[in-house]
Amino acid sequence: MYSFDDFIERRNTYSVKWDETERIFGVKDVLPLWVADMDFKAPAEVLEALAKRVEHGVFGYTSIPASLKQAVCDWMVNKHEWQIDSKWLSFSPGVVPALATAIQAFTSPGDKVIVQTPVYYPFFQLVEKNNRELVLNPLQLINGKYEMDFADLKEKIKGAKLLLLCSPHNPGGRVWSKEELTKLGELCLEHNVIVVSDEIHSDLVFSGSRHTPFASISEEFAQISVTCIAPTKTFNLAGLQSAISIIPNRTLKKQFDSVQQRQGFFTLNTFAVVGTEAAYRHGNQWLNDLLKYLAENVEFTCSFIEKHLPKLKVIKPEATYLVWIDCRELQKSDQELKQLLLQKGKIAVEPGNKFGEGGTGFIRLNVACTRETLQEALKRLATALGEL
Repeated sequence: MYSFDDFIERRNTYSVKWDETERIFGVKDVLPLWVADMDFKAPAEVLEALAKRVEHGVFGYTSIPASLKQAVCDWMVNKHEWQIDSKWLSFSPGVVPALATAIQAFTSPGDKVIVQTPVYYPFFQLVEKNNRELVLNPLQLINGKYEMDFADLKEKIKGAKLLLLCSPHNPGGRVWSKEELTKLGELCLEHNVIVVSDEIHSDLVFSGSRHTPFASISEEFAQISVTCIAPTKTFNLAGLQSAISIIPNRTLKKQFDSVQQRQGFFTLNTFAVVGTEAAYRHGNQWLNDLLKYLAENVEFTCSFIEKHLPKLKVIKPEATYLVWIDCRELQKSDQELKQLLLQKGKIAVEPGNKFGEGGTGFIRLNVACTRETLQEALKRLATALGEL
């Protein structure tokens, strides 16, 4: 069993989460639970592989080996029961760059791109920065669970070229069912809409739920899809900058790769190559232990808030280590909530309005930390909001 209870000092390591909080939030000495990375060491096998590569001492130009591609294919079939071909793989330094590449490859300025809010904010930022027309298909929060609004989508999908899907969903933690994804896919097939599915959280699914890769449902769906995955979220390797796009359609892959070539991107860095292969080959036991620890952190958070902050409602995640909390009953603006948490609670979390329409009045809490850190964070949350 791996242990995740040891606090690891991350200050002064160029950590965005720990070293940039004061600059971004404007307040000193706050506990950061905002950026979506974990406070845990990567699997020992990954660290050993990286150390061995450092020991070699020569860091020249690096290619992506067939063994890495095979490790990705093996992971997908073993973890998600999806048999993929290594010829479908395109690599990039992150899922966000892959999303931008897809927008540039499959749409033109002025084209409609559908985004389901509230959602990870680069989704709508990338659409707007690339001068595409942003079309919002807001999710519906029904009985504490997000659902897709298919009636709204049927109207808005007409004339659209691309749909950005967040699966599993960030920040809501939903694991979309096969039935929901099928309904979505059939609409996209009918209207010739390409689905770019961000599945970076697909390995972080809790017991009782099962992730279905959108493209695995049918050959027809596979041919209109780009699936983005990464070891970075799963194994806490974001600093290595590694992601994979799975593109079964040869024409779409050629378009995607052509944009990457125009951008001047050709390969991953040395440590991304080594770390990614080691993670996918040897990280499964670490991940299983991690998921148990994260599930306990989620339960602890839910129980604490139910007991001490009954006006807050937790949208309990089926996946991810991000807890989406409904604070609307407090009747405070996002700015007021943010300042209360920073000034009175000394805790930094993501404000809900950052995630677009439907996020106002919520906060997103990252629970991928030691239990001791989480207990302190929740005490600070209660200090800041308890009197309300």
